[in-house]
Amino acid sequence: MKVMIAGAGSVGRSIARDLLEHGHEVLLVDSNPAAMRVAQVAEAEWMLADVCEMSALRDAQVETMDVVVAATGDDKANLVVSFLVKTEFGVPRTVARVNNPRNEWMYDAQWGVDVAVSTPRIMTAMVEEAVAIGDLVRVFTFRQSGAAMVEVTLPASSPVVGVPLSEIQWPVDIVLACIIRGDRTIAPTPDDTLEAHDELLFIVSSEADPESLEQLLRRGPAAIRPTA
Repeated sequence: MKVMIAGAGSVGRSIARDLLEHGHEVLLVDSNPAAMRVAQVAEAEWMLADVCEMSALRDAQVETMDVVVAATGDDKANLVVSFLVKTEFGVPRTVARVNNPRNEWMYDAQWGVDVAVSTPRIMTAMVEEAVAIGDLVRVFTFRQSGAAMVEVTLPASSPVVGVPLSEIQWPVDIVLACIIRGDRTIAPTPDDTLEAHDELLFIVSSEADPESLEQLLRRGPAAIRPTA
């Protein structure tokens, strides 16, 4: 992918390094000359400009980007960047950093934000994920669709432990996206069998009932189809 990151501070540079390691093309843009620490992310392209200005976005050829990440330390700037690249240049995907949790309510489709990332909320989710077994933990929400990614660590007492995925009927509008087992990441197939303490990642639509998923994982009754 081609990714533009608005904001070349420590957060922006860290994101850039991760994306470059995964083979993506990255452009880092910042209006502060002191942020131009090119040697720290030498593989990226760099641009000194104010991304809140249309002329700078044109110079960055933002219309060619697959994703724009608004990662500055200013929530107003992140919203403006997201709005401009989405409405004026049609960028397919925007990810915006939320610095002040009180501003999170503004990070929605009206401002061109597809995914809002709030560090306090993610930290809360990670704390809950570390200590909770059997409880659903909301990791983040896709602002445009209202869908959410939730995580649950499967307790040993769950009735779905040892059951092949082909025999489990997940609730409507809930999809099992990934199984994390130890240090392995597993793309689910019908032949896979769930094990105690698997970490399960689900995509839950805005229309779905998360409680039905929790009930299935804890008590599992009729949601498991009998084998022939």
